[in-house]
Amino acid sequence: MKLKIKVKELTEGCMPSIIEKGDLIDLKAANNYKFSGPKVEDNKVIFDEQVVCLGIAMELPKGMMAKLRGRSSLTKKHGVIPTSSGEIDNSYNGNEDEWMLRLCAIKNGTINKHDRIAQFEVVSSQKATWWQKLKWLFSSGVELVKVDNLQENSRGGFGSTGTK
Repeated sequence: MKLKIKVKELTEGCMPSIIEKGDLIDLKAANNYKFSGPKVEDNKVIFDEQVVCLGIAMELPKGMMAKLRGRSSLTKKHGVIPTSSGEIDNSYNGNEDEWMLRLCAIKNGTINKHDRIAQFEVVSSQKATWWQKLKWLFSSGVELVKVDNLQENSRGGFGSTGTK
């Protein structure tokens, strides 16, 4: 039995894909982005950092979380690197909780709409119950299920749980 991940496609053409050659699930850019390499202003290095929308919201199985990262070719093909790791917990699962990736340019580059730029893996969270961990352990992977609506309330994006 596969664990089901509910996916709401916010931008047409951004449905994640499971490619048989790899272990991770690919995600696509929802828009076109242009990046400029670092420049010096007033003796300070200024980096072009942008949040790239991935065009989807998801409801992960209970007790699960996603570890989001850039694809290995991200720097070579697009001139950008992720600025931080991306852990998406189970409570980020509302209709408007769009998955995003924060990127920083190390050289000039572009990302075109629908380019595969990120990937994620599903893992058990630190709050997973033993039953949820066993269910994951004995599953045969994940299945992506396209839905029109997710069940939970939206959390509101980066930093939505606060700083203190």
